[in-house]
Amino acid sequence: MPPSISPKKKLVLLPLAAVIFLTVSGGPYGLEPVLSYAGRNTALVLLVLTPLVWDIPIILMVLELNGIMPITGGYYQWVKRALGLRWAFFEGWWTWLYTFTDLAIYPVLFVQYAGFFHPDILHYRIPICLSVIWSAAALNIRGIVPVGKASLLLSAAVLLPFFLLVGIIFQRHAVGHLHFALPARPPSFPLLGMALFTIMWNYIGWDNVTTYAQEVKRPVRSYLQGIVLAFVAIFVIYFFAVLSAQRSGIDFNELASKGFPLLGMREGGRWLGNLLAASGMASSFGIFCTVLLSVSRIPEVMAADKLLPSRLNRLHPRYQTPYFSILICAVVVSGMILWTFGDLIIIDVSLYSMGLLLEFLSLIVLRRKYPLELRPFRIPLQGFGLWLLLLLPMAVFGIALAGSLMAAAKTLPPLLFTAGALLSAELAWALLRVRNSAKSTARPG
Repeated sequence: MPPSISPKKKLVLLPLAAVIFLTVSGGPYGLEPVLSYAGRNTALVLLVLTPLVWDIPIILMVLELNGIMPITGGYYQWVKRALGLRWAFFEGWWTWLYTFTDLAIYPVLFVQYAGFFHPDILHYRIPICLSVIWSAAALNIRGIVPVGKASLLLSAAVLLPFFLLVGIIFQRHAVGHLHFALPARPPSFPLLGMALFTIMWNYIGWDNVTTYAQEVKRPVRSYLQGIVLAFVAIFVIYFFAVLSAQRSGIDFNELASKGFPLLGMREGGRWLGNLLAASGMASSFGIFCTVLLSVSRIPEVMAADKLLPSRLNRLHPRYQTPYFSILICAVVVSGMILWTFGDLIIIDVSLYSMGLLLEFLSLIVLRRKYPLELRPFRIPLQGFGLWLLLLLPMAVFGIALAGSLMAAAKTLPPLLFTAGALLSAELAWALLRVRNSAKSTARPG
C-alpha cells in the first residue's frame, strides 16, 4: 500500500470487528456436521475445549506480533523478520494456497443454502459460484472501507436469524441442566478427527486479519478490541446454535445434510427456514469477501520483495487496492470449486496449521532476538510457557490428522493434495533462485 493512507480510507473498530467475525466465522454455518460426527455430549465438549487449546494460543500470538509489526502483510512480515526471506516465502506460499482452498468452500455453501429456496438451483452450481467469486472481487477492488461497511450489514444478517431460532427453541423445549460428560460409547477416532477438523475450520483466520493492518485506524488497540469482540460473538453463537439443535431433537445426520434452515423451518415455520437460508447465503458471501481481502495483500508484499512477479504489486489507479492480486485470486479460486466440502476442510486446516507453526516459531525467535523491544501487548509467558503455547494447537491438529489418517480410504486424496501443496513451496523456491541467478548473470558487468 502507499506510505500514507487517508484516515477516511482506514477501517475503524466496529467494521473491523465485523470483518474479523466474518473472516474467522461468519456464524455457525458449516458447523452442522459436528453433531453427526461426535454425537450429543462429545460435540458440546469439543465445542468448549477446542477454542481454549486451539484459538486462545493463536489469538495471543497474533496480538503480540501484530503489536510489534502492525503493517501490510501481517504474518508474512513477522516470519520474514524472525526466520528470514526463505521461510517468509514458505509462509506466504502455504497461506496463499490454504486461503485459495478456504475461499473455494464459500461459493459451494452459498449454492447449498440457495438450494433451500428451490432445489433446481443446484443444477446451476458453477455459474452461481462464479457470480459469488467475481462479485466479491469487484467489492474488494473498491477498497477496505466498502468491504467493512458490507461486513457490518452481513454480520447482522447472519446473527439476527440465529437469535430468533435460539429464542424459539428455548421457549418450546425444556432447558434443564447442561451435561458435559462424555458418552458411554464415544465416537470412533476417525469421526472424532473429522469433528475436530470441522470445529478448527470454523475457528481459523485470526492471523489473516492482520495483513491489512496499515489500513486500520489505531491498529494495535483496534485489533485487540476487535478480536475480543469477535471471539465472544463467535463462541456464543456456536455454543447456542449447537445446543439448540440438540434441544430440538432433530436427527443429526439430517441436520448435517440439510443444514440449519431445515431446523428453522421445523421449529418456526417456512419463514424462519427461508430467513436462515438467506442468512447462510449472506454468511458465505461475507466470508468470501473478507478472506479475499486478507489474502490479496500477501502477493502484494511478496511481489514487493521480488518473490513474485512485480505486476502483482500493481495498485488500482482510483481505489489504490492491489487489484491485480485480487483478480489472480479470483481466477485460481474459480478453478477449485469442484472439491467436496469435507475434502476442502482437511486441505484447508492442514495447510493453515503449517503456516501457523512458522508464526509461533517467529514469536519465540523474536522474543530471543529482541527481548527489550516495545510490545504493546505481551503474552505473560517465557521459555517453556511459550513452547507449551505452541504445542497446544499443534496437538489438536495432530489428533485431527491422526483420526483422518485412520479413515485413509476417504481422506487420502485431500491429504495427498495437501502434501503436494506443502512440497510445492520448496520447488517454487528453487525455481525462484534459478530465475534470480539467471537475472544476475544476465546483467552487464
